[in-house]
Amino acid sequence: MTIPVTTKQKELLTFRLSDQEYALDIMTVREIRGWTRATPMPLAPSFMRGVINLRGTVLPIMDLAERLGLPEADQGERNVIVVVQLNGSTIGLLVNSVSDIITRDADELQTPPDATVQDDRNVIDAITLLNDRMIRVLNVSKVVVPPESDAA
Repeated sequence: MTIPVTTKQKELLTFRLSDQEYALDIMTVREIRGWTRATPMPLAPSFMRGVINLRGTVLPIMDLAERLGLPEADQGERNVIVVVQLNGSTIGLLVNSVSDIITRDADELQTPPDATVQDDRNVIDAITLLNDRMIRVLNVSKVVVPPESDAA
């Protein structure tokens, strides 16, 4: 039996990057697929692993760990690509593994402390606890920025 999600609740997809746990809003997730070797593209940023063919569509693949300044994910059979859609754009996020889908009430999502915010591009929207584990909730729109806004 499915429990309906209220407007004060948020469904999150949890996943691992390096030895850390992260989550993102399930409403941005289009699909989850196993690792497929990407074809590198010349002059791409180092965190862009390349592109894959997703049912006839060229899909860019971003190494999310490297994008966040974490040790990059080993590209292998155990990795997962989380395909997200945001503002009409689709991109694959390379993560170590997908853990679960969780539902959190608004009061279970805490704002990150001011000390962790370095600029207006803070990629963490919230922090939540799950069984004494701290999970960082990503703001996907700040991680997956359009190419023209990343230059400077």
